[in-house]
Amino acid sequence: MTLARFGRQSVFFAALAVAFGMATAATADAPAVKPSAAGAPKRVLFVGNSYLYYGDSLHNHVRRMAVAADAEHEKQYRYKSATISGSALSHHNIKGYLEPGKLGIKEPFEMVVLQGGSGAVSSGKRRASFAAKVVEFDKEIKQHGARTALYMTHAYVKPHKKADPNMIRDIEKLYVEAGNKAGALVIPVGLAFEEAYKQRPDMKLHKQFDGSHPDLIGTYLAACVVYASLYNASPVGNPYDYYGKIDKDTAAFLQKVADKTVRTFYGQPLAEAVSAK
Repeated sequence: MTLARFGRQSVFFAALAVAFGMATAATADAPAVKPSAAGAPKRVLFVGNSYLYYGDSLHNHVRRMAVAADAEHEKQYRYKSATISGSALSHHNIKGYLEPGKLGIKEPFEMVVLQGGSGAVSSGKRRASFAAKVVEFDKEIKQHGARTALYMTHAYVKPHKKADPNMIRDIEKLYVEAGNKAGALVIPVGLAFEEAYKQRPDMKLHKQFDGSHPDLIGTYLAACVVYASLYNASPVGNPYDYYGKIDKDTAAFLQKVADKTVRTFYGQPLAEAVSAK
């Protein structure tokens, strides 16, 4: 074999190795845990910060959507939200939250949704801290008989000084990697914000004064994504519209964005949509 031919083959095999490495990485970055209608949770705890309590609190909206789809079992849906302003996961006492009766619910939670700080991707130290806490909290959650889900945050937008179009890619990578390591469900809220802005650039999903916190319709979109992910059910057609506070066109649009985002992210269909009442 000539040196030139050997060189060409080396380049060829190197290219194959790179391509294979990229394919492997892409596969590794796909969410390992998928939604399932089996064992749909009725006792759910949300743990996070102001991203959850803005807009009349995310847990209220998700519960109302679940009840709208399953009114017969309304009393069984017990949701709680433990939030600390400006907090990271490390600020929370997960053991205390999980103790039956501690938060007013006698039976153990079935699902715990963890939301990290908005700046969790801002440095290697913060990324490592978030990933470690996810694993640590997941072990505690499983010991109490519950499952873990991660609430993928949305990216900053202007006028936030750290607004960056590529921020959502870093968030997605962090949450999927942490979720896969812990065996937790990853809820693609941030990707739904990205999709909604692609389709309607003028829509205001964030508070205009900071470009960080969700506005009411941002919280509603997040609730649609969480509902679809926890229950493997499409939010399209769900009659809940915050008691008429969200107009029909906006609610329908956000439900469709959530449906598309969740289907694409997990690569699987959702259960049949709820018929509007």
